[in-house]
Amino acid sequence: MSTAQALAGVRPSPALGSFERYLSLWVALCIAVGILLGHLLPGAFAVISVAELAHVHLPVAGLVWLMIVPMLLKIDFHALGQVREHWRGVAVTVAINWLVKPFSMALLGWLFIGHLFAPLLPAGQIPSYIAGLILLAAAPCTAMVFVWSNLCDGEPHFTLSQVALNDIIMVFAFAPIVGLLLGVASITVPWATLLLSVVLYIVVPVVVAQAWRRALLAAGGEPALRRTLAVLGPVSLLALLATLVLLFGFQGERILAQPLVIGLLAVPIIIQVYFNAGLAYWLSRRFGVAWCVAAPAALIGASNFFELAVAAAISLFGLGSGAALATVVGVLVEVPVMLSVVRIVTRTRVWYEAGRA
Repeated sequence: MSTAQALAGVRPSPALGSFERYLSLWVALCIAVGILLGHLLPGAFAVISVAELAHVHLPVAGLVWLMIVPMLLKIDFHALGQVREHWRGVAVTVAINWLVKPFSMALLGWLFIGHLFAPLLPAGQIPSYIAGLILLAAAPCTAMVFVWSNLCDGEPHFTLSQVALNDIIMVFAFAPIVGLLLGVASITVPWATLLLSVVLYIVVPVVVAQAWRRALLAAGGEPALRRTLAVLGPVSLLALLATLVLLFGFQGERILAQPLVIGLLAVPIIIQVYFNAGLAYWLSRRFGVAWCVAAPAALIGASNFFELAVAAAISLFGLGSGAALATVVGVLVEVPVMLSVVRIVTRTRVWYEAGRA
């Protein structure tokens, strides 16, 4: 679904662009390219690794901005006025996003990475892996949910208002939740770096994107915004893929030595997606929420803002950390898993509507 269409409430026939449809393939190719380049050009990656300022890795920060700002440019905060129209669905999604998902991921990370899989993982990296999983689950997705919602013919005004509300909550809740859960996981919290990450990757991009959005609408209206988003969409995805090449360039040797790590990290991520999507879907049914709202509510409750997670993991723990690797695994599994959730909620529509309170 095009962003402009989502903002306007238009419902075209559900479709993913060819680039988005094969995002998992591009991610896998970037992983392979990054590992190869890291092996062939270790000196170049060593030079890139020291390009930091105040614990912020400058090349990655630039790429993350290219990822995040186009996504935030889509958000119209005036849509918050529509929250009251779907308050039950909004209540379910907010509860899942902020009261369930981060804590369920912390529990799954502790169970699978800290205990069940611990003998198969590098002992020194286990706390870092858990931290990466927590960062991945601590912020809901802000962009791809428009695609997921469109694919299941979800209510576009609900999706837009819910994403806008989540962005506002994220500004204030991301750092405290991450700090709390990292502390519970017995990981030292670098508060100064965490707060800097919130300002750098949430507050400032939101302000810049909204100022840019207003300028575009004032100058040329919706057509100007639509043209800009059409140009920036591929830029955002290419920045994501370039970030992955860098990440796996630094992580390549370790991955080649222990490829099993990727599969093990994917297990708690996949479980938490299905758990949170199922819980949001079931609660919506119990509370009598219309299916066209319940479907995107389940998808918003399950998806992750992996761009923010990757950036925060790099700032807090470094490019070569287990935390950064764990967040990148989230990118790898996001598209196929979320497409399966879309398929599930679509095929269970009759069951949902038959039992809705």
